[in-house]
Amino acid sequence: MTRMKRILALTLSLLVSAALFAGGNAETVNTEAQTNQAETARAKYVFFFIGDGMALPQINAAEALLGTKDNQSTPEKLTFSKFPVQGLTTTYAANAFITDSAAAGTALATGHKTNSGVISMDPTGLTSYKTLAEMAKEAGMKVGIVSSVNLDHATPAVFYAHKKSRSDYYAINVQMAESNFDYFGGGMVRIDKTPAGEKSAHDIMKERGFVIASDREQFNAMKPEAGKQYYAYNTGFAANALDYTIDMDSSAITLAEFTQKGIELLDNDKGFFMMVEGGKIDWACHANDAAASIYDTIAFDQAIQKAVDFYNRHPNETLIVVTGDHETGGLSLGFAGTQYDSAFDEIAKQKKSFEWFDTYVLKPYKENTPNGSLADLMPKIKETFGLTDLTDYETAQLQEAFTRSMGGEVERPKSQDEYLLYGGYEPLSVTITHLLNQRAGIAWASYSHTGVPVATFALGASSGQFNGYYDNTDIFTKLSNAMFAGASVAMAR
Repeated sequence: MTRMKRILALTLSLLVSAALFAGGNAETVNTEAQTNQAETARAKYVFFFIGDGMALPQINAAEALLGTKDNQSTPEKLTFSKFPVQGLTTTYAANAFITDSAAAGTALATGHKTNSGVISMDPTGLTSYKTLAEMAKEAGMKVGIVSSVNLDHATPAVFYAHKKSRSDYYAINVQMAESNFDYFGGGMVRIDKTPAGEKSAHDIMKERGFVIASDREQFNAMKPEAGKQYYAYNTGFAANALDYTIDMDSSAITLAEFTQKGIELLDNDKGFFMMVEGGKIDWACHANDAAASIYDTIAFDQAIQKAVDFYNRHPNETLIVVTGDHETGGLSLGFAGTQYDSAFDEIAKQKKSFEWFDTYVLKPYKENTPNGSLADLMPKIKETFGLTDLTDYETAQLQEAFTRSMGGEVERPKSQDEYLLYGGYEPLSVTITHLLNQRAGIAWASYSHTGVPVATFALGASSGQFNGYYDNTDIFTKLSNAMFAGASVAMAR
C-alpha cells in the first residue's frame, strides 16, 4: 500500500469510527428541545468542559466499570456520551505531534496553535492571543473558571493568563488575581511560588475584594452579590489540588459542587461562560492508575450533569461542549496477558489511589522501617487494592518493585529500564496498579501524553456544528460562532 493510500485509509477509518460512536440517545437531556431549536441560535449560557488527558479509552474504561455493577457486562453510558452531537478532534501542537496541556489549551481557548509550554501566546512569547473567556467578559457575560487541579495549572491558565512558560506560576496566579473574571473554583493557586517580598495572589485578591472560601462552610455561604468576584478552593493531601475522587471524604468539595456553585454565582440576564476542567483524569493516567482515572472521569461526568440540569431549564439558550485536550498514558482496553478477556470488576476492588498509598502507607513505612520486607506491607496492599492470590510472576514483580522503592529509586530514574517500568513514580505503587489493571484487561503504553484524537460532544444552541472530524483550534471557532452569532472578534490582544 502506498503512503497516500495508507493516509486515506487511516482518515476513512477515523471518520467511520466517529460515525459509529456518534449514535446514542441522550436519555438524561431534553432531546426534543434540542431537536427543535435553531442551529444558528446564539448560546447565551455556555459550558465548556475539558477532560484533561481524556480520550475514548478513558471514557470507555469508565463506562465499562459502570457496566459491571449488578452483574452486568454491558458498558453504561456516561451523561455526555449520550449527547446527540459528537465528533473527533486532533490535538497536535505547533512544534510537536504529541501536545502538552498548555499548547492544547491555547488552541481550545484562542483558536491558535502554539508551542508546548506556552500559555495563550504565539510560539515566540511575544504576542498574546485573546481567549474565549476574555471575549465573553468583554461582551458583557459573566465568566467562571473551574478545575479539579490547581487553578494556575496550564488548562485553566490559558483562559485568563498569557505567559511564554506554563511554569511561571507566580506570574500566572497574579494574572488570575488581577483578572476581571467573576468566579474561580477548584484547587488552590500555588502561593508557595511567591518570591520573597512580593504579594501573593491571595493577598492581591483580598485587596481587590474577592469573596474567598477555603472550606465547605465558607463555600456554602457564598451567594450572588452584584459586583463581587469569587474564589473558592479546596486542597487535598497532595499538591493543593482536589483529592482524587477515590480518596475523597465527606468534607471534600467535589467538581460537581464547584460547577453548581458557579451556576448560582454566574447566572444573570446577559449570560455566562464557564470552563470546567477534570484535571485529575490526566494526573491519574500519568501514574497509570486506572481506578483513580475512572472515578475522576465519573466525577467529571457528574459535573456535566449539573450543566445538563441547567440546560433542561434553558434549552434554547444553553450550549454544553465536552472535549479532551489530549490522551494521557496510552490507555488500552485490552492486555496481552488476558487476550480477549476482561474483568473490569477487578478495578472496583481498589479503594484508594496510588497517591494515597504513597502518602499514608509507603512513605511512613520507608521512613520508619528502612530494613523492612514486602510481607509487612502485603496486608495493606490487599486491603487497599484487592490484590490477593498472587501468582509467582506477580509476587516477583512486587518484590523487585519493593526493593527499588526501599532503595529510593523514585522521581529521577537512574536508567532507562527504571523509567520504562515505573515512569518516575514509586516503583511499588506503580507495579501494584499495573498488576491490578492487567488482571482487569487494561494496559498502558506511556507515562506521558499520546497523539491520538479525542472525542468532542455537544448539546444545545448551535451544537450541530460540532459534528465531524476537525482540529482543536476549530472548537474555538465553533464556540465563538455560537456565543457571538458570527460577530467579528479580535483574536490578538
